[in-house]
Amino acid sequence: MSHRRIPKRKAVLAGAGAVGVAAAAILLPHANASQSGSGSEPKGEPRTLSAAAAQDLVSQLGPELGEAYAGAYYDAQKQQVIVNVSGDSNEVIVQVNEAGAVARPVENSMGELKSAADTLARDATIPGTAWAVDPRTNQVLVTADRTVAGDSWNQLESAVKSLGSGMARIQKSAGEFKPFLEGGDAIFGGGSRCSLGFNVTTGDGQPGFLTAGHCGVADDQWSEDPNGAPIGTVQEATFPGEGDFALVTYDDPATEAPSTVDLGNGETLDIAAADDAAVGQEVFRMGSTTGLNSGQVTGLDATVNYPEGTVTGLIQTNVCAEPGDSGGALFTRDGSAIGLTSGGSGDCTSGGETFFQPVTTALAAVGAQIGAGDAGGDQGQGEGQDQDEAGQEDGQDEAGQEDGQDEAGQEDGQDEAGQDEAGQDQAGQDEAGQDQAGQEDGQDQAGQDQGDFDGN
Repeated sequence: MSHRRIPKRKAVLAGAGAVGVAAAAILLPHANASQSGSGSEPKGEPRTLSAAAAQDLVSQLGPELGEAYAGAYYDAQKQQVIVNVSGDSNEVIVQVNEAGAVARPVENSMGELKSAADTLARDATIPGTAWAVDPRTNQVLVTADRTVAGDSWNQLESAVKSLGSGMARIQKSAGEFKPFLEGGDAIFGGGSRCSLGFNVTTGDGQPGFLTAGHCGVADDQWSEDPNGAPIGTVQEATFPGEGDFALVTYDDPATEAPSTVDLGNGETLDIAAADDAAVGQEVFRMGSTTGLNSGQVTGLDATVNYPEGTVTGLIQTNVCAEPGDSGGALFTRDGSAIGLTSGGSGDCTSGGETFFQPVTTALAAVGAQIGAGDAGGDQGQGEGQDQDEAGQEDGQDEAGQEDGQDEAGQEDGQDEAGQDEAGQDQAGQDEAGQDQAGQEDGQDQAGQDQGDFDGN
């Protein structure tokens, strides 16, 4: 794919808004590193894989395993894919191991977990709540923000209890779930500020970009300056409902819209294609408010109950974000587009939970593709990416942190003041399957290493 230089005036539109982040200084020092995953390991031994290659393997194995498949996740520390297997079929375990993954017997099937999520959608659609299947614990992880209290808390707790022991657990969030929309500086519309996600080419060859759906419904025209002339018009927007994404086309059809993300401090990253997320994967987020930040994917197909309505099918992460970051790019070190910032709780001081619209789903819905449309039309599956071009395995914490360790020692889901705002004694009760320590394996809520492209 070719990438043409654009005037400085348009540079803010070449990905997420530019924010000077010195730590963004780039991934190129690792470009000569190598990655295993070519199948050279002995048959039956776990393969060493990048997160992208792990996702490809899971996409192949999942349908083959049928009802025995109970989810999967990426172990970034070991660079292996873990596949949950329900039932007592030794043949399935052998099949998983021979494929190069690690088979992990679990109690709850994927069908049971999805049924539990459906029950929550029926009985606990309460503003300030969210849930997603957590394959690392083989449970549905339910998160309640600080607004869930009193009768709402009792309703949520009752719904979780009704699922039975070991099916779901509750964690508390110190913040409040909301879309990250704000008035300020990046792309502007109707007095609101959002962030551009990824430049795309529409089905009829027009240049455009993806952003958050709640930005698209806030106004139908967007500019690059406060009160400036419009440079793009919303063509499609979904929010709330089955996603949070919008397609904006540039009003000038001659606009050059390179497939890059602005990392700040004069650095950019080429975006080659879109790909699906994997639990445990290392991801980076760029936004016009907080710049470049990193973290891990913690859940897939998440449901979030915002005050404006319920949104389904999202990616859950522990990457921090703040108002104004909405619509910004979530991507991998090797240049795969993963998500668009939707919303969440917390901030980039205390951490929090955040949710992203999958880019692959958004592209399919609006009939667009990443970049200038000359990438052979393969937008979203990342097939054959056994090697991370930057020489770094997606999901690996270069600072040497153990996967899932909170650098600041802050327990995920725990009120920072040590108080359960809903009046629950987190240190002593687990009546609803509540995760008393609040610590989710693989989640680094407060220890985000901002702009960790250089391993520092």
